[in-house]
Amino acid sequence: MLWEAAAYAVVGLAAAFAATVLLPARLPRTPLTLGTGPAAALAGGLVARTIFGGGHLEVTVPVALVVAAALLSLLARPGRPSPLA
Repeated sequence: MLWEAAAYAVVGLAAAFAATVLLPARLPRTPLTLGTGPAAALAGGLVARTIFGGGHLEVTVPVALVVAAALLSLLARPGRPSPLA
């Protein structure tokens, strides 16, 4: 259980770091961003572990990544409006 939770947190931190590197204008590298990734992945992974049971890392880790990405997307700033719009 402890190793799974650590894995979820690492996956979430990697997702947050990747998001800040790939989208620096829309998602700046702040403590809020880098803290949301691991917290969201931990919550998503633990919910998935509760649903699917322990020992199913092939299911729970991707669920943790999806939850982290979804919550990180809520922090993204809107982009500039298109000049054509």
